[in-house]
Amino acid sequence: ARLDNSGQSCNAAKRFVVIDELYEPFLEKFAAKLSEVEASDPTAEDSALGPLSSLKAAENLDEQVKRAVENGATLVRGGGRNGAFFDTTVLTDVTPDNPASKEEFFGPVAQVYRASDEEEAVRIANDTPFGLGSYLYTTDKEQASRVADRIEAGMVFVNVVLADGAELPFGGVKRSGSGRELGRFGADEFVNKKLIRVGNDW
Repeated sequence: ARLDNSGQSCNAAKRFVVIDELYEPFLEKFAAKLSEVEASDPTAEDSALGPLSSLKAAENLDEQVKRAVENGATLVRGGGRNGAFFDTTVLTDVTPDNPASKEEFFGPVAQVYRASDEEEAVRIANDTPFGLGSYLYTTDKEQASRVADRIEAGMVFVNVVLADGAELPFGGVKRSGSGRELGRFGADEFVNKKLIRVGNDW
């Protein structure tokens, strides 16, 4: 999901919060998998990663990555740019005071965070000005329900990537929006509710 539309999707997972005991194996496999994907001609049948929407978008992303590293983040892989093409990139060690922790990276750049436990994972996940979508992976149903309820996002997907449909309300919280589109809740956005109260003696 991180590489959808070359990472330029509002719903693409951008920040990965991983529990401590799974962090190292996840990071190793995740970085290795991304290293297999190279930016190439989007018209080629075997292309899996095209250019960003513009040269300016690539320049902005390049500046974000460099600024993140200058402020202490570790560049695990990637970070290269060729025109509007940008390498799949993984950043770690992004601290709360690093500008990257509060920015949205609109391109194939992933930030991976280590959490000691569920409580810290939720805190890190919510420590962002954005709140459109969140993805939760666990084998514990009670944990899924508990954490999904605490995540500050308009949409939470459990053990599944983004699902959409006319019946599913779409929208976020914080700087990601306040309303909903699609579904019954989406229809409610287009109407004004009216209260009519009739006295009991009528």
